[in-house]
Amino acid sequence: MSFPLSPVSTSTSTSTSSSSLEAHGWDAGWAESFAPYAAQGLLPGRVVRVDRGQCDVATAHGVVRADTAFVTPHDPLRVVCTGDWAAVDPEGASDPRYVRACLPRRTAFARSTSSKRSEGQVLAANVDHAVITVSLAVELDLGRIERFLSLAWESGAQPTVVLSKADLVPDPVVLSHLVEDVQGTAPGVEVVPISSATGEGVDTLRAIVSGGTTVLLGVSGAGKSTLANALVGEDVMTVQAARDVDGKGRHTTTTRNLFVLPGGGVLIDTPGLRGVGLWDAESGVGQTFAEIEELAAECRFHDCSHQAEPGCAVAAALEEGTLSVRRLESYHKLLRENQRLVAKTDARLRHEIRKDWKRKGAEGRAALAFKREGRLR
Repeated sequence: MSFPLSPVSTSTSTSTSSSSLEAHGWDAGWAESFAPYAAQGLLPGRVVRVDRGQCDVATAHGVVRADTAFVTPHDPLRVVCTGDWAAVDPEGASDPRYVRACLPRRTAFARSTSSKRSEGQVLAANVDHAVITVSLAVELDLGRIERFLSLAWESGAQPTVVLSKADLVPDPVVLSHLVEDVQGTAPGVEVVPISSATGEGVDTLRAIVSGGTTVLLGVSGAGKSTLANALVGEDVMTVQAARDVDGKGRHTTTTRNLFVLPGGGVLIDTPGLRGVGLWDAESGVGQTFAEIEELAAECRFHDCSHQAEPGCAVAAALEEGTLSVRRLESYHKLLRENQRLVAKTDARLRHEIRKDWKRKGAEGRAALAFKREGRLR
């Protein structure tokens, strides 16, 4: 899944420790991509916040305010987004200044919106690390973690799962079991228990995010804003207490904000997500459930549904106890959801799904007729 040009929104105060482009992630590759715009006298900068058709752009001369009217396409996946690299008017060229173009993205974290129009929404652009923040103040939702991981892998970023508020689990044995549970749902992903109150795990995460761009993801009340303050080293985000009843927060962060970290690297904080819908994330789902994909490759039939077919390696793993029923059900659920979403915008795929339904229906009717005939004999 690729995202060529610009996408989404942001707000709240933005703080940076340096106005240099390098501090915001500028490198030789970006400079090469920007060359045609430099020839036009435009300035390069990174979008640190988007707000109602305007955005704050960090340039070599400081943060400037620019209008996005020239790069507002109909496709919501191509709207100017926090993390984009933009070409903006030089000082005095126009009033207001405008973003004239955005450079092609290297990565983009996208989800489907909660609307019925099946639209995608980009939460952050040009991201290297996706930190999925999960609060230990409430019961773990492994299915939600798998959902976040699928989107993170699909984006092209390397995910990390942070178990925040670890100080609320004082028993080290219980904490280790919780970490193991999450590790079982996140193959190939580092799981870090963290407490912003005690400082546990913060240095570990700081080392992970010290290079490249990191996006903080999670539901409201997960502790993202507190974690952002700990990583930035100052109170750049307002923090509100989660409700004692269910651990839910109050959407402390309402926009996507980009900060330069004192130890190197860039951090994008995002609002708490109420819904985490998949968006064309088949390969991300496959990577999240890598062990099931490996088992499926050993099934006798290439189109095995892992239900009642002979020679099914997945069913064998279920019987042996090396694969959990919950894990397999979650895998099937996310694949079905992703297929339905893609089918809404892909007529060919809709046709193939209908053909598959008809084939399976015919097979089911034939099997039922065969059983009835056998009983009559």
